[in-house]
Amino acid sequence: MNGYLSVEEEAVCEYVVERSRFITHIAPVENEAAAKAYVEKIRKRHSLATHNCYAYVADEAGLKQKFSDDGEPQGTAGLPMLEVLKARGLKKCAVVVTRYFGGVKLGAGGLARAYAKAAADGANAAKIVKYVLCVFAETAADYEQYAKILKFAESKKYKVVDTRFSESADVRFAVPEERFSSFGKDLADFFGGKLQAKTSGRGYCAFEE
Repeated sequence: MNGYLSVEEEAVCEYVVERSRFITHIAPVENEAAAKAYVEKIRKRHSLATHNCYAYVADEAGLKQKFSDDGEPQGTAGLPMLEVLKARGLKKCAVVVTRYFGGVKLGAGGLARAYAKAAADGANAAKIVKYVLCVFAETAADYEQYAKILKFAESKKYKVVDTRFSESADVRFAVPEERFSSFGKDLADFFGGKLQAKTSGRGYCAFEE
C-alpha cells in the first residue's frame, strides 16, 4: 500500500436536531496515541456536554479502529460514526461528536441517524487529501533559482515541503515513491545539470486528489 485518504487539517461543524446540539470535530492523527489525545482534548473542551462520542481509524492499514458511545444507548453513536469513516475510506483520522441534550429523546434510530449525519457533516466540511508514500530529497539552490524550483515542483507534481533560507535556499521535496526513479533526471533536465539532490528519508505526504 502506498497511500491512504484522510483529512488535511481539523474541521469543526455543528447542527441542531430537536433542540440537541451536535458539534463535530474531525482531524488527522498520526497514530493511536495521537487519536486518544485528540479525543481527550475535545472532552476537556466540552466537559459540560452530555456526551462526547468518538470514532477513529488510527493507522494507514485501517486495522486500529475504536469507537465509544460515551453513555448513549449501545450502538447508536460511536459505531455509526466509525461506519462513516470507513465508507469514506478515511484513515489516520479521528472524529468526536459532542452532544448537548436539548430535552427531547430521539430514540435509538434517531440517535444513530443524528450521529452518522454529524460525522458525515464533519467529513464534508474537511478537506480530503491523499497521503502518498514519498521519498524526501533535498537540494541547495541560489536565491535567484528559488522561483524556478517552485515552477519545477508544480510542473512535475512534486511537493516542496520545507525551505531553509541561509547562504542558499535549501529546499526539501516530497517525491511519490513510485515516481522517484525519474526525479533526478527531471531535476537535471530542468536546471541543465546545475542542481543535484540527496535523499533524506521516507514518509507520507498529503497530495490533493
